[in-house]
Amino acid sequence: MAPAGVLFAIVALAVALALRPWRGLPPSGPPWPWLAWCALLPLSWVADRLGATPAAQPLAGACLLVLMAGWPLAVLALAAVAGVAAWLGDLPAAEAFGRFLWLGLVPATIALALGGAVRRWLPHHLFVYILGRGFIATALANMAAGALQATVQPLPSGLAFEDMLLARWLAGWGDAVLTGMIVAIFVAFRPEWLATYTDRLYLPTRDLPTREGDTR
Repeated sequence: MAPAGVLFAIVALAVALALRPWRGLPPSGPPWPWLAWCALLPLSWVADRLGATPAAQPLAGACLLVLMAGWPLAVLALAAVAGVAAWLGDLPAAEAFGRFLWLGLVPATIALALGGAVRRWLPHHLFVYILGRGFIATALANMAAGALQATVQPLPSGLAFEDMLLARWLAGWGDAVLTGMIVAIFVAFRPEWLATYTDRLYLPTRDLPTREGDTR
């Protein structure tokens, strides 16, 4: 485990815990789509291991979780996802941590930064949220995380650097398409399932009830 990665994970978890994001959950608990997505992610994170195909890069899914739950709650959930993935894939501790870092924490944090930039510098429009945060930010976050991982981490035996980049590029676009589609559906039918969306900000001209603010 690289010391910088361990330190980054410790700081991120400490910040997430300090923010106590569970205080914003309704009395009934988190919406069921959050829990369903968290339950599916461990299977995705060990898809290459279960299929014995190192080049088959898993879909990270972390960016969608950030959009649904907010970054602090997503970070805590991704730690649990990594634990379940380690059990499912019989992963050693170092590899399980690597998946938490590169499939969870890094793309989630990059997506948070890109989402903040979209909100700060682009028009507050419904389709800007869907395309900017749901699709483009997800693609860029996953590609950047994959490039960083391929640069600083030893590659699986028999897999060239260029092949790893291509695999992560394709997985990043697949993740972006899936995230963008789900975000579009949620915005249209269940916007309350997105912690980072509010009608007040993205539909300012419509007389609609105000939903939870985009504060994460």
